[in-house]
Amino acid sequence: MTERIRTLIVDDERYSREELIFLLKQHPALEIVGEADSGEQAVLRTMQLQPEAVFLDVEMPRMNGLETARALTRLKNPPQIVFATAYPQFGVEAFQFEALDYLLKPIDEERLAETVRRLEKAFHKEASAAHLPLKSSGKLSLEENGEILFIDPDEIIYISREDTYSKIVTAHKHYRVKTPLKELEAKLQKYPFFRIHKSYMVHLDYVNRLVPWFNGAFQLELKDCSDKLAVSRNYAKAFREAMEL
Repeated sequence: MTERIRTLIVDDERYSREELIFLLKQHPALEIVGEADSGEQAVLRTMQLQPEAVFLDVEMPRMNGLETARALTRLKNPPQIVFATAYPQFGVEAFQFEALDYLLKPIDEERLAETVRRLEKAFHKEASAAHLPLKSSGKLSLEENGEILFIDPDEIIYISREDTYSKIVTAHKHYRVKTPLKELEAKLQKYPFFRIHKSYMVHLDYVNRLVPWFNGAFQLELKDCSDKLAVSRNYAKAFREAMEL
């Protein structure tokens, strides 16, 4: 294998992170791309850095390692997870998240070398199967107020841009995220969303009625939503064509 395995280290204790990083740097197959001191930070760093392996402590305040592993496995491209902890009693729960290994502190160097070999073997298999289509969870992952949201695109009625935020509207809840509308449009291109205005994008399955407004523009009425959206005259013709059989 020519490419090194991108690796993230997660532990709330600085000394433990430094010790593990030192041990892992003895293995040229791994590339340490970052570290995190909490479960929340681990999820954000994973989304930002896209590591292929995460060495994860179990006992951490607020969001523990098991909760973090659950969040990581729901990402579009989940990393391989290796637990590194001083607590042996969580082993059974850890492997419910298809963890590659469960290391006990203080970490034995020979035992760690075995884990690295297992990682290399796992990524060799993935590289061999790279030509196969990837299975996606079909969830849209977004950050709101430091939390990671997982939204079913088919539950989204429309998305609008307001100042520095994008508002995502479902039948039961509204979300405000910093992701630009253009980026959301790119992520949702496999779903029936259509731009009706420079600031609005709507799910075509929720379209109910198009009402003439003024100057060639229209108002759009939606199912499961009382909001009426402006359809710009620049988009009106293409929108009508998109809705027709």
